[in-house]
Amino acid sequence: MPDLRKLLDRLKRHYGEPDLPPAKGPFELVLWENACYLLPDSRRAAVFEGLREQVGLTADAIWKADQAVLLPLAKMGGMRPETRVFRWREIARITLQQFGGKLESILDRPYSEARKALHQFPNIGQPGAQKILMFCGMAEGLPLESNGLRVLTRVGYGRAQKSYGAMYNSVQEAIAPELPRAAAALSRAHLLLREHGKTLCKTNGPQCHGCPAADLCAHANRSR
Repeated sequence: MPDLRKLLDRLKRHYGEPDLPPAKGPFELVLWENACYLLPDSRRAAVFEGLREQVGLTADAIWKADQAVLLPLAKMGGMRPETRVFRWREIARITLQQFGGKLESILDRPYSEARKALHQFPNIGQPGAQKILMFCGMAEGLPLESNGLRVLTRVGYGRAQKSYGAMYNSVQEAIAPELPRAAAALSRAHLLLREHGKTLCKTNGPQCHGCPAADLCAHANRSR
């Protein structure tokens, strides 16, 4: 049987304490999620810090910013930069109109209401909303993206299926009894699993020989 705590301990010893995103609070985290598309975290950070330095990380500043300032930053974030600028302005508009410019006010609401509020923003589905709230100290379960989901499925949680949603739900059901409750511990788990999926437990050619948790992993044991 897989052991989530032991898995996470092994990953922490291998990768060290993971760094949280530089974005703070729900508004910045929504921008962080929309900073780039299919590019490394280093590029996401460059776009985000460019917004901080050249525009300001407030809804009012983003809304009022000149297109000539926003577009070059958006181009750093990959394809379809005009769409990215539109999304940034939508994030600002929704925050100003629906939340009086203070998206952090959702953190005073019940969890389900806070999550629903985040669904109004571009590219923020259920896992994304859960992740943002988790980084803000509110957590119910462990949000996973594709890398973390792949790691847990290979270890032996849930079932690999053609339907991503069905596989996601099966993994969530399997890990639920072993999850820590604190948001900080869940954030650490999310980041460690993501890093492992990006670094060693890749989609193609997973490096099981160098994996610090190979003896805990069903996939690695089958591959030997």
